[in-house]
Amino acid sequence: MPLSPLDIHNKDFSRGFRGYDEDEVNEFLDHVMRDYELVLREKKELEEKLNNNTERLGHFTTIEETLNKSIVVAQEAAEEVKRNATKEAKLIVKEAEKNADRIVNESLTKARKIALEIEDLKKQSKVFRTRFKMLIEAQLDLISHDDWDELMEYDLDTEELKSLEPEHE
Repeated sequence: MPLSPLDIHNKDFSRGFRGYDEDEVNEFLDHVMRDYELVLREKKELEEKLNNNTERLGHFTTIEETLNKSIVVAQEAAEEVKRNATKEAKLIVKEAEKNADRIVNESLTKARKIALEIEDLKKQSKVFRTRFKMLIEAQLDLISHDDWDELMEYDLDTEELKSLEPEHE
């Protein structure tokens, strides 16, 4: 067990023949006691500081561990988000490609249908033109025919027609 300043102060030495000067020994012991008390106080303060620093170090170590775990969790979450985003992007691209293929196929089908309709309209137009030409030619032939001339030469006696009319009173 270490000595306390009180132990040093209360220490009695046995007296011998021709021993040390008692006042000088007491003065030295007082000086040693004050220095020892100062050393003990400093030791206590340093122990308290050490305990405080140890607690703080433990706190900071806990914070460091928590931060490291948080970083690992954040990295894993970021990787998961990245994987999910990549999967979603692939699905979106795949869906867009399917839609693009569908749109292209529908457009090609419509274009073919329109091309067939155009061909059909061309054929109908040719038939109509041919029939219309034939109708006009038939009408021209009818107009050019000699029957018209005969009709113009036909002479009616208008006096005779007047006599056939009933008289009005």
